[in-house]
Amino acid sequence: MDTKSLISSDSQRPNVPYIHKVGVPPKQNLLKEFKSTVKETFFSDDPLRPFKDQPKSRKIVLGLQAVFPILEWGRSYNLRKFRGDLIAGLTIASLCIPQDIGYSKLANLPPQYGLYSSFVPPLIYAFMGSSRDIAIGPVAVVSLLLGTLLRKEYDPDTEPNEYLRLVFTATFFAGITQATLGVLRLGFLIDFLSHAAVVGFMAGAAITIALQQLKGFLGIKHFTKETDIISVMKSVFGSIHHGWNWQTIVIGASFLTFLLVAKYIGKKNKKLFWVPAIAPLISVVLSTFFVYVTHANHDGVAIVGRIEKRINPPSLDKIYFSGENLLKGFKIGVVAGMIALTEAVAIGRTFASMKDYQVDGNKEMVALGTMNVIGSMTSCYVATGSFSRSAVNYMAGCQTAVSNIVMSFVVFLTVKFLTPLFEYTPNAILSSIIISAVIGLIDYDAAILIWKIDKLDFVACMGAFLGVVFKSVETGLLIAVAISFAKILLQVTRPRTAILGKIPMTSVYRNIGQYPEATKVPGVLIVRIDSAIYFSNSNYTKERILRWLTEEEDNLKETYQPKIEFLIVEMSPVTDIDTSGIHAFEELYRSLQKRDIQLVLANPGQCVLDKLYASGFPDLIGENKIFLTVADAVHTCSLKIVHEV
Repeated sequence: MDTKSLISSDSQRPNVPYIHKVGVPPKQNLLKEFKSTVKETFFSDDPLRPFKDQPKSRKIVLGLQAVFPILEWGRSYNLRKFRGDLIAGLTIASLCIPQDIGYSKLANLPPQYGLYSSFVPPLIYAFMGSSRDIAIGPVAVVSLLLGTLLRKEYDPDTEPNEYLRLVFTATFFAGITQATLGVLRLGFLIDFLSHAAVVGFMAGAAITIALQQLKGFLGIKHFTKETDIISVMKSVFGSIHHGWNWQTIVIGASFLTFLLVAKYIGKKNKKLFWVPAIAPLISVVLSTFFVYVTHANHDGVAIVGRIEKRINPPSLDKIYFSGENLLKGFKIGVVAGMIALTEAVAIGRTFASMKDYQVDGNKEMVALGTMNVIGSMTSCYVATGSFSRSAVNYMAGCQTAVSNIVMSFVVFLTVKFLTPLFEYTPNAILSSIIISAVIGLIDYDAAILIWKIDKLDFVACMGAFLGVVFKSVETGLLIAVAISFAKILLQVTRPRTAILGKIPMTSVYRNIGQYPEATKVPGVLIVRIDSAIYFSNSNYTKERILRWLTEEEDNLKETYQPKIEFLIVEMSPVTDIDTSGIHAFEELYRSLQKRDIQLVLANPGQCVLDKLYASGFPDLIGENKIFLTVADAVHTCSLKIVHEV
């Protein structure tokens, strides 16, 4: 056996990892490999590590802290932290109250349900969530998504009871979906919706939401129920002569200008963050007072009307647990739950990185799921992390999730005592508030960066954007998911390969496309495979290697150089291989035999090597054809070429 081969004796090459020299690796190694694969797939961390070597009482305490993080950080809570949380909670409450009333209209619900959803869910999250900065409540995208999908099942105007029951059913299953993903530690599933697709989807949703607000902004009474831009524009301009209300337009335009100026001030001067945060509430107060004094509602200015003054009534009995509506609620809930989860986890991670602490994604999912399940039983619809509120919460100096408790308490007081004050609030103000809020969802810089980095990602981004704007929210979402999966499939089924050459004056071999100074070795072709080899790409990998070989042989014939005698496959990037991959290598070996070319492998990983031995592949090509490095393989092959000459 050649002393340069990877399976040479340990005494000759002490730094070589242990390699099985028999046909099949021991069962305990296969079991160990299986356990390692499962652990790496489902556990990015080690969730049970804190419980090791702990007494039973301590394990109980740790278990409770894992479910309720407030029990851990609450021990060090003090008055200084409460001061920060109090200011932040009051600030985001002033922002969330007018937003909630507006977002409930996006979901085709009475205004009180938006407020309900900023009372119970934030309380639950404060006890179970691991993020210090995230602010919980209804958000525009999820509200629109729910309203669009649910309207296809029941008309909220003619069948309000069935519609409301389906809302609670969808919210229940959104929470179940989120909690299940967290308990089973399947949070990686939401990563299948790529960042580019999310950027496009959010931008498209922002445009759609803004267009939907033209009804209230212009005072149009008869408005299309479709969400695509063409239908909305037809509805808007079709009613220009008889549907627009100039008083409403004046109110909406004036306060939209005020809100945008306030947002600009807050953006230019971070210390004035409270200006855009309190601007919506100021707008509501001033516009409501104006309408009440001038009786503008008698001149066609649409107002919110009476809001029920009571805290969340129980709604468990309204959830469908059987029949066809169960399946409808389940399907809508899963979609809404996944979108809400994606937004919340992204927000939580963003602000955690800014404050240099860790957010447990799986705990977040359990917390979000639990709050939505309980919310569905207390007249709430799907709540999640709001980026605008979370940004205000962060800039207001929040210290812990207690800011959510403060916000919840303010919303409780509002629902219990202050809702009659919103009766004369013009709908135009709510439209202006929503338009000013969703503008921030259009991330031009991110889209430009995506274009510069990855054109395929940009296709996913624009596909999602155009799907939402020109068709519907669910179509855009479907396109976003489809393109994201298509990109994954393309990358998995078409792995990159490269021809390697030797860097002058070294024993290092690199991609000749990246390093033009790298030189090829006469009589040897070195190919690197930059991916695991599975059934999905094994045939392509084999064909691509043979294509490299054919092209190289043609070039050598044209320049009258020696033919290729050895094909070295650099396998260090190959993290895994399955039976289809091994069969592809066997076919490659037979194809090379017909060309009188020998197959050589360089640096296969332990997992790959175990599977090759289990299949008997080294016996097929010869154990002395497996080497530790490309340099070793080239050295041995070159000696053989010289010897033959």
